[in-house]
Amino acid sequence: MTILVTGAAGFIGFHVAAALLARGETVVGLDSVNDYYDVSLKRARLALLLPHAQFRFVEGDIGDKAVLDALIAAHPDLDRIVHLAAQAGVRYSLEEPRAYIKANIVGHLEILELARNMPGLRHLVYASSSSVYGGSRTLPFGLDDRCDEPQSLYAATKRADELMSFTYSHLYSIPATGLRFFTVYGPWGRPDMAPMLFARAVLKGKPIRLFNNGDMERDFTYIDDVVAGVIAALDRPPEGTPPHRVFNLGNHRTEQLRHFVDVIERSCGRKADIVLAPMQPGDVQRTYADIATSRRDLGFEPKTSIEEGIPIFVAWFRRFYGL
Repeated sequence: MTILVTGAAGFIGFHVAAALLARGETVVGLDSVNDYYDVSLKRARLALLLPHAQFRFVEGDIGDKAVLDALIAAHPDLDRIVHLAAQAGVRYSLEEPRAYIKANIVGHLEILELARNMPGLRHLVYASSSSVYGGSRTLPFGLDDRCDEPQSLYAATKRADELMSFTYSHLYSIPATGLRFFTVYGPWGRPDMAPMLFARAVLKGKPIRLFNNGDMERDFTYIDDVVAGVIAALDRPPEGTPPHRVFNLGNHRTEQLRHFVDVIERSCGRKADIVLAPMQPGDVQRTYADIATSRRDLGFEPKTSIEEGIPIFVAWFRRFYGL
């Protein structure tokens, strides 16, 4: 049987697809390869997947029903979906809000419709985000916390994805699992996220801005730990009525942003030129995952501290960009 991975040219999607192929699965990757960030990075990820005999790639938009219809017609043995394609980024949602509605609402709806019309569907796993917790002051963020005060349109669309998925699961008995990712980093990461922005600035002697005057905390989660959680969830379709559930996938420790920069500096062998800046619209001050349910139900156990993960990331970054 075959697994559809949407966003296969993206950061998490690439790593998930590679891990599934490594354990002998057949994978169909779907991605629009848009220019939200450097397309050459996306193509470089795909170049590592394409040689696999059990990998097929379809370039297309998740919001295009014709693309999905053609995909399912060409691959009638699809029985699982890992839906990771989305318009990412909090700050970009202030500039291009329609991109988030198109990708994260309309696109998610089309994936749900695809799942509804797959009689052999065993499980739909989809990406949510720690952003759904908004500016919650309760730490760590737990699954029972209220999620009705999103601080950005990105967060609002991700919460909407959860609600839409619950509804489809309720109406059509679709086994579906949402995963709230907490600041994922590692090799092949996104250029718009702090690890790459900071590493590039430090290595090139450029200033880095620390928002909220550096008083920020994040639950940084290494990519290998996240991939293990995604696959553990995929292998455990929910039961019950409706068959829908949500998990936090985080490192279960929150790091001060200044400490994170210290680790970047040590890994790069250079000091950062730090500029303090005010809080940006849409940002939240801290994130911190309660993973008790993920541990219990998925056996999820993150293993990688930033002291271990950041040097691996920086080594990859220097090799890939020749810095």
